[in-house]
Amino acid sequence: MLIGHSTWIFENEPTILSTGVIGGPFEAQGKIANDFDILHEDLWMKQKSFEQAQQIMMEEAAQVAVKKANIQKEKVNFFISGDLINQITPTTFAAKTVDVPYFGIFSACATSVESLALSAMIIDAGGANYILSGTASHNATAERQFRYPTEYGGQKPPTAQWTVTGAGCALVAKSTKGSKGPVITSATIGKVVDMGLTDPFNMGGAMAPAAAETIIRHLQERNVEPTYYDLIITGDLGRIGREASYDLLKKYGIDINAKQYVDCGITIYKEDQPVQAGGSGSACSAVVTYGHYVKRMIQGQLNRILFVATGSLHSPMSVQQKNSIPCIAHAVSIEMRSES
Repeated sequence: MLIGHSTWIFENEPTILSTGVIGGPFEAQGKIANDFDILHEDLWMKQKSFEQAQQIMMEEAAQVAVKKANIQKEKVNFFISGDLINQITPTTFAAKTVDVPYFGIFSACATSVESLALSAMIIDAGGANYILSGTASHNATAERQFRYPTEYGGQKPPTAQWTVTGAGCALVAKSTKGSKGPVITSATIGKVVDMGLTDPFNMGGAMAPAAAETIIRHLQERNVEPTYYDLIITGDLGRIGREASYDLLKKYGIDINAKQYVDCGITIYKEDQPVQAGGSGSACSAVVTYGHYVKRMIQGQLNRILFVATGSLHSPMSVQQKNSIPCIAHAVSIEMRSES
């Protein structure tokens, strides 16, 4: 059901049945290492290229989610996913192995929530019983495409962020009588926001206005206060973007407790890891939310969260042509229901 201009309410309680979360060696040193299903010891993952390593992680995340749900893969109707790399090729190659009808999407680092929102909508409308929803990123693939190969050793400013090597996948299922688990209750679809910023080394600052715009619209269209949620979780704004978006929300009268407003790019790494402003990449929000925050919901520590993934929609070509950086943010609300 549509409420307001761009928010869906899901009346049939599409449920996150299980998740699969994969990480790399740097993530294994982070704050939430225990929340991953698989952690790799090297960036190559026994592959010939970093892009193939990213593909492997996406395959693993989907396979783990299906295995944990204890269903046959043949019961999965669709696989909705994407990534940051040209023509989302790592995800598309992974889709061959996953071997499920496939929607390839692109929303940069907002892909995790875009795929989750679309999965919930299809499930809610009766268009599927099971959908795999996820994304992946790899530090070395993103560095090579958007900045410099890691071998170059280029120096980064304090505003830069560290692309997460990982993959996160959620198996979204049709609610059945007696089923338990986190329920996707609503989604607010973001619109492109471009404030004229041009620095590709300050993604957090560029994405902050999009995050604030979507959060404000979600609260207004659902007619709820920020306190309705235990946590409002942004994707990968990092320290700079998190502070900028928090200030924007305050400016527009949205009173959020600072401890209630958290960011996946800050959550994933330890303070002494050299990540400048924090983590980023399309996998950042997926691995932190599916691995850490959804786990806390299942454990009874959280009841309601608003998951807001942010994406910077630039490309190497648009940066070279001196264009500004368009950004987007999508939001989904996830709530625990003891019985459906």
